[in-house]
Order: sequence, then structure tokens, then C-alpha cells
Amino acid sequence: MPNRALLTAATGMQVQQQNVDNIANNLANASTVGFKRTRLEFQDLLYQNMRAAGGASTASTNLPVGLQIGLGARTIASEKIFLQGDFKETQNPLDMVIEGSGFFQVRQSNGDLAYTRAGQFHLNNQGQVVTATGETLEPAITIPTEATSITVGTDGTVSVTLPGQNTAQNVGQIQLAIFANPAGLEALGRNLFKDTGASGQAIAGSPDSNGIGRVNQGYVEGSNVSVVEELVNMISAQRIYETNSKVISTADRMLGTINQAVS
Repeated sequence: MPNRALLTAATGMQVQQQNVDNIANNLANASTVGFKRTRLEFQDLLYQNMRAAGGASTASTNLPVGLQIGLGARTIASEKIFLQGDFKETQNPLDMVIEGSGFFQVRQSNGDLAYTRAGQFHLNNQGQVVTATGETLEPAITIPTEATSITVGTDGTVSVTLPGQNTAQNVGQIQLAIFANPAGLEALGRNLFKDTGASGQAIAGSPDSNGIGRVNQGYVEGSNVSVVEELVNMISAQRIYETNSKVISTADRMLGTINQAVS
């Protein structure tokens, strides 16, 4: 029936609109440090059974196949792809990159922990290491005002050199977190994630141990968005959207033909 075709094609257009929205967000963040691209997952809707497979066609034979009419598609999930982005050297001592699957832990203003791959850190007015939006690195690390240099080891050890001293002084230890299912993390915006029942609880530990990953100072991790791949996906989504719109036009013409026939 044309009416069924109209509704089915409408679901296809809605799915591709959401697909384009997701691609637009990926492309918008192609230069965002630590950003992980999102992939949408789709699923077909219920089927209307016109004739069941295996049903009796005669007293001695069964139907080898059935007759089902699909009712469209829907978007069921959005998954973050946590592939490693490219490293960019900055020579900024407060820029850090994780070589591995770990996350930096930061404390939000409401007291909750959040997790990030963006290693662009700064110092606040108390000398604490914080994100660009003010979340404090957890465990908290304070850099003395008079420090002349900051060194971060691959194991997360933070040390500083003070005036008049030849040896570095340890001021803190960075802890990273890993998850059983990082794709289950909830994106909060501002390059932050929070754990959920799907991601599992955070397993914290020192860098360069137990597969958590190591920390490299003076680098940042770029977005893992491939602009070329996203543009190809956008063209594909546009073509599918156009095809579904033509189905609607065709179904509309069929309804017009029926109306003329009965009038």
C-alpha cells in the first residue's frame, strides 16, 4: 500500500538525517584535542507477516518461504570509537598524551569524577593542574610557584626543579583509569566522559603498568576523525536520503492515481 511506503520511507529519511547530524558533529570536532568520533548503529523495524514460512500450501506441501513486509529503520545506538589519534608535539610541559587506552581522571565542580583523553592542562591560581575548563586533575597535583621546570615521567611521576636546587623534587603522581567497555562511557561534552553501568567501574593505576598506558610529556592527542571518511559517509547518507524522498514522491503519485480512479 502507498500509505505504508510513505511511512517506511519517512523512517529512512529520519535515520539518514540523524546520520548526517552525527557526521556533522564528527567533522566539527576534527581539530578537537582528544576527541573520539561517533558511529551510529541502525536496525530494521518490525515486519508485517503476510504469510508465514513453513505454512501449509496444500495437504502435503509447505511453503518454503514466507511473505514479510518491512516497516522501515531506526537508529538504536551511538558508539564512540576509541582509536588512538595522532600525536602532536607542543613542547608545553603541561601538555600530556596517553600512549595506550587509559584516561586522565579529573574532579568536576560537583565533586564527581570524570575522565578525559584531552591532555591540555593548565595551572589555576593555586598552582593546581587543571583542565581548560577548571576541572582538577585527580589525584590533585600542585606545582610550586617558584618552580623553574616541570617534568612528567612515562610512569606519571611529576617532579619540579626549584631555584638553588640541583635535584628534582617529586610533587605528585598521575593516575590513569581504564574501563572494561569504554564504548559504554557517557559523553558529557567539554572532552569529558563519565562511567555508566555499561562501561563498568574505572580501574585506576599508575601509567606504564598493567596495560593502562604511558604518559608522554609535551604532546597532545589529536582527534581520530578522518575527514575524508566522514565526507564519503556524508555523500552516501545524502544519496540514501534522496532515494527515500523519491519513494515518498512515487507513493504520492500512486495515491493520486487511486484517487482519480475512484472519483
